[in-house]
Amino acid sequence: MTGFSQSYSDCIIGLRRDMSQKHLTSIYRPQTFAQVVGQGPVGRILSRAAQEEKIAPAYMFSGTRGVGKTSIARILAKAINCKHGPAAEPCNECEFCSRITQGISLDVYEIDGASHTGVDNVRKLNEEVGYAPIELRYKVIIIDEAHMLSKPAFNALLKTLEEPPPHVTFILATTEPHKFPATIVSRCQHYVFKRVPQKELEEFLVEILNRQEKDFEQSAVSVLAKKGGGSVRDCLSLLSQILALGQGKVTVEGVRELLGIAGHELMFELVQSIADKDCLRIVELTRHLLNTGLDLGFFLQEFTNVWRNLFILKQGGERALELLEMPGEEARNWLQVSGNFPLSYIHAAWQMTLEGQKNVMFSLEPGLAMELLFLNISYLSDLIPVQDFNSLQGQGGEEKVSGKKTPENARFGKTEATTRESSAEYSANNHETAEDTANVPVEDNKDWQGFLNYVQTKRDGSISLPNLNLVDGKRVNDTLELSCPKFLSERLKDKEKFSCLQSLVQEYFQKDMQINIQGAASCGNNGTNGELKKKAMEDPVVREVMDEFQAKVIDVFSRD
Repeated sequence: MTGFSQSYSDCIIGLRRDMSQKHLTSIYRPQTFAQVVGQGPVGRILSRAAQEEKIAPAYMFSGTRGVGKTSIARILAKAINCKHGPAAEPCNECEFCSRITQGISLDVYEIDGASHTGVDNVRKLNEEVGYAPIELRYKVIIIDEAHMLSKPAFNALLKTLEEPPPHVTFILATTEPHKFPATIVSRCQHYVFKRVPQKELEEFLVEILNRQEKDFEQSAVSVLAKKGGGSVRDCLSLLSQILALGQGKVTVEGVRELLGIAGHELMFELVQSIADKDCLRIVELTRHLLNTGLDLGFFLQEFTNVWRNLFILKQGGERALELLEMPGEEARNWLQVSGNFPLSYIHAAWQMTLEGQKNVMFSLEPGLAMELLFLNISYLSDLIPVQDFNSLQGQGGEEKVSGKKTPENARFGKTEATTRESSAEYSANNHETAEDTANVPVEDNKDWQGFLNYVQTKRDGSISLPNLNLVDGKRVNDTLELSCPKFLSERLKDKEKFSCLQSLVQEYFQKDMQINIQGAASCGNNGTNGELKKKAMEDPVVREVMDEFQAKVIDVFSRD
């Protein structure tokens, strides 16, 4: 925050003084490296480089939106071209700094990569950089959202980036650096802009509110900073909405109402209803969330954070209070709530909520998906069959023990499997399974499908088995009858692979099992190999896979 308290009226040249006519993001755009919030290391490096005039041919600025990439690019352009420089900071008073600030300098180009994606735009740019600057020391080319450039455009830019004229520097700003060709990245100095920590965002917003002469509640500032998600620009945009109401004081109730954010009271009541397994109240609260038009995505983020905080409080007690980014009284309330749950339950609920966010947001019925998520967490102990828990105890916590898929397996997928062990004490109290199932020894429930699931959890570099999903298996007492294509049966009968298969079978079934492998003919009764290959090539799914991965069909075998 060093330097932020410097008066912006001394730094911003050419901006209109009537703040009511300008957006806060324009009024408070940083004009020096020191004023950029949360990017101290990057600012210091570039400031020193400007002062010593050690300018790289090309820079790459990557990071999430609204964290200062374009702002620092402009500040660097001013610092190396300042009339009193090159300097560690631009003076923001000379004519050169003034023109760059206003965006009217003839030697500083700001290009939107999204609207200049074509190779012709880049070729024209390459021609421009060949000429000496008109008035400044350096020509600075700032390409925002540079990842939007087409592949031919990137190729056209390669040579210029590698050997640009000494009076030119490129700055490529992007939110998606993974889309850049490696050849481009290797020619740039790459700086990663981090998300701004919530504490720094709160300090920044407090400074803005003081300058705007607005009364505010600190809890309201905390909510705004959290909603901003590490982006300074997003925080200022949200604050602009709040100030547009013209209220005398910025309150947490007003912020939550305007932005569609649930209050802590609602969150407390939801968690308590989950603890009480109050199904009807959970349904009522979910309906309230939908009817009031709250931001479901942000609510689920906060809900996930609740379980994270409960986990920390459960582990650390009073010592953990200072780690939570919330008022002391609220933190103590959550400390009390943490006493309603065992640690294993909190851990399972945390993981289920974290992984369930995507399911809710991409569901055709997000309201029903969210309601189901809440109910699943509430009835977590009843969703885990007791025989699976017993198997987990006997097998050391494998993801799947029996090959049967319960409705909950289908709903939760990996989530339920990975949280079973942490919820063991709840499943031990489940008495709803069928009596006949409970009386059957665990090992008798094991079949080929269960073995496949077990092998999947054991996959690592030590297992050299081929794809067993192509094998049709059946357990007959203490024998495994396996049927597969001939080429696969030959591979499985290989001494090393068969030994590996035997070892895994013994681990899973906990007994010596005889393994019979039968290989079917490659073509079977469905025609010649050539006919099968032709039929496969005509399959639309096969064609789609080939087009997507630029693949080709080597050979086709029948499983008959």
